[in-house]
Amino acid sequence: QVQLVESGGGLVQAGGSLRLSCTASGSIESIDPMGWYRQAPGKQRDLVATITSGGSTNYADSVKGRFTISRDNAKNTVYLQMNSLKPEDTAVYYCKAALRDRLSPLVRYDYWGQGTQVTVSS
Repeated sequence: QVQLVESGGGLVQAGGSLRLSCTASGSIESIDPMGWYRQAPGKQRDLVATITSGGSTNYADSVKGRFTISRDNAKNTVYLQMNSLKPEDTAVYYCKAALRDRLSPLVRYDYWGQGTQVTVSS
């Protein structure tokens, strides 16, 4: 069974920084890509950033230049370094992994973490 466990959320003042982590565990064959999404109250879940196993990244325009996504393939872990945080960054942040497990390596499934709250005060 595959699990994604996130950590690193919290409360921070505007202009501050946080670092999120997400680790996938279980019978994993490969993960590509991994990414972060966020959902503010009353809004849809939106893409924040994704990263492939080769290191190619994609960012939402609203976070470019402030957030950096990275991953450690050996640890099946993805990180999101968030700098210059703004109140509008307040949301629940979810990790997503497009994953093939060892039991069914020809099929790719999307797995989600449980979410971690990020609150930025003004």
